[in-house]
Amino acid sequence: MKKTLVVFAHPYLEHSHSNVELVNFYVRHQHFTLRDLYEEYPDFHIAAFRERKRLKNYDRFIIQFPIIWFGMPPLLRLWIDEVFDRSWLKDDVENPLEGKEVYIVVTTGGKERSFSKTGTYQYTIDELISGLIVSLNIFKAKIMDITIVYEANKLSKKEIILQKQKFISILNQ
Repeated sequence: MKKTLVVFAHPYLEHSHSNVELVNFYVRHQHFTLRDLYEEYPDFHIAAFRERKRLKNYDRFIIQFPIIWFGMPPLLRLWIDEVFDRSWLKDDVENPLEGKEVYIVVTTGGKERSFSKTGTYQYTIDELISGLIVSLNIFKAKIMDITIVYEANKLSKKEIILQKQKFISILNQ
């Protein structure tokens, strides 16, 4: 199995059973390294050099977060701003994201139909996280899948386990 770094950002994890289920899965498996940004950087002072060095040690990445006010959590946005280095775009500089698989897992309390052109918010999740998608594309990462868990706060334990199993099967493809 590929050595996987999970970059996880949820400012209110204690209120998210869906995210906790996946976090517990990552912690129990040796091929996954979980980095909870809100746990690691409660003061929002990111050690960018250390993070860049860490990225080089992994074969693939999972970026997991909830939609908060129609975007990524602020600490994740800051992490990307601080860690992603424009020098990686130069030919003679190692780009730790180039060619690496990236899986994005997004949870939201909203209904799927609300996140559509004709829905309540008139924007899709892909549009709301487009900054992340563009950043990963510029740095030549391979976005393998974007998993969206709608109404995550209303899922039963059984539905959460089914969502987790579905995501695990995507990782194993």
